[in-house]
Amino acid sequence: MKDRNRRQGLIVVNTGPGKGKSSSAFGMAFRAAGWGMKVCVIQFIKGQWQTGEQKAAQHFDNIEWHALGDGFTWDTKNPEQDIRTSREIWELCKQKIMSEEFDVVVLDEINYCCGYHWISGQEIAEFIAEHRPRWMHLILTGRNAAPEVIEIADTVTEMTMIKHAYQRGIKAEQGIEF
Repeated sequence: MKDRNRRQGLIVVNTGPGKGKSSSAFGMAFRAAGWGMKVCVIQFIKGQWQTGEQKAAQHFDNIEWHALGDGFTWDTKNPEQDIRTSREIWELCKQKIMSEEFDVVVLDEINYCCGYHWISGQEIAEFIAEHRPRWMHLILTGRNAAPEVIEIADTVTEMTMIKHAYQRGIKAEQGIEF
């Protein structure tokens, strides 16, 4: 394992309308944990809904997991609360990044917050540019990644949906989608 001082941290953005943005990020998180890196996952949208990846993370001493969102916000009845929650989660993200405790930080679904204009892409990009330790890997997921975030990223992947089971009336399957 490379010493932090010899590591070049990457900023990775997974965006687009297709499936797999969070799954890809969690794959990187588990890969890093397997190498002994300290990982922090912070979820902006998913709240108390149990997922397989969150259950799997409980088996790792070096993964800290925070599912703090208010749920699927596109069905929101209280947008002011969603904004408040997102801002609180963003403050936690900043604390975790500046703590320098973690080698990898996953900001799952943060791009949605930019798309909804709850947190500006400029604010996120400026914070990352000024405060992320150069050795820290940072992974940001969700649709509608802000241009400012894409600009500072090292790797950007856009997931494109070609076909989805939901279009045929098949609901999310445990173990595959959550």
